[in-house]
Amino acid sequence: MRGWIVLCALLASGCASSREPWVELAGERYYVEVADDPDERARGLMFRDRLEPGRGMLFIHEREEPLAYWMKNTKIPLDILYFDAQLRLVAQQREVPPCTLGDRCPSYPSQAPARYVLELNAGEAARLGLANGMQLRLGPGVATPH
Repeated sequence: MRGWIVLCALLASGCASSREPWVELAGERYYVEVADDPDERARGLMFRDRLEPGRGMLFIHEREEPLAYWMKNTKIPLDILYFDAQLRLVAQQREVPPCTLGDRCPSYPSQAPARYVLELNAGEAARLGLANGMQLRLGPGVATPH
């Protein structure tokens, strides 16, 4: 009986993670926190000590336009990946270092109009061999603004 309870608990926890928002890029799935309002986008990954492997943050903007992100109060190096409204990779800022300079932190522009920004641990873009034009796939838990 005890084994049955453990099996049920494991199955239930697996089901919970399958409802977690995710994206796929270059054949890899990343579970993401979604930042789709101004406050969430402003906070981003600030003050975090680490980002677990296989995890990221997806920023969703209301419209496609040139974007720039910065690393104010961000403690972990990141890859910042910019995608257009059709979810094509249009710009990459790789290995962006943490910044403790407050409002003097540099910005990292998209260099092309973008609507989605995916932040992953530094080194992921190189590991995946990302090239502009690659497609991002949104999982069913990721809602897009109209």
